[in-house]
Amino acid sequence: MNFFSIDNLEKYFMDALSEIISKMAGLTFNALLTEENSSFDEITGVMILPGKNNGILFITTNENSLRFICSCMTGTQKEDVSINDIEDTLCELVNMTAGSAKQRLSKSNIIFNLSEPFLFKGKNMQILCKNKTRVISSVLENEEVIIGVKIAYL
Repeated sequence: MNFFSIDNLEKYFMDALSEIISKMAGLTFNALLTEENSSFDEITGVMILPGKNNGILFITTNENSLRFICSCMTGTQKEDVSINDIEDTLCELVNMTAGSAKQRLSKSNIIFNLSEPFLFKGKNMQILCKNKTRVISSVLENEEVIIGVKIAYL
């Protein structure tokens, strides 16, 4: 069994998300940035990660980014992508990202299960955690898309 530090666990989730979007939508990202407060927080996909190391996965973005990703994934014109399509796209990204990270960590000491993904929507949302909760944040972006990942360890 390989032992991984929670401090660098975010890389597994970010790599999974980047690879999934690259394969499914043909998009690549410039840089992996660390951000505490995002300005693109219109819609957040969430998955509870219960297990030996309890956590919560948050993937946060905006409608325009999701509309672009969905358009690239399905070949649909951006203006024809519905709100339902946008919501489904984010739930699938959360599901695939968590599943891929879980598989990548399967031979490590980081063990968790997956819940159903769910969404939060609204302008100016903030994800706040108690002081004792460890939160790691990163952002992927290119010319059309900005998407953030936060992982909270309970």
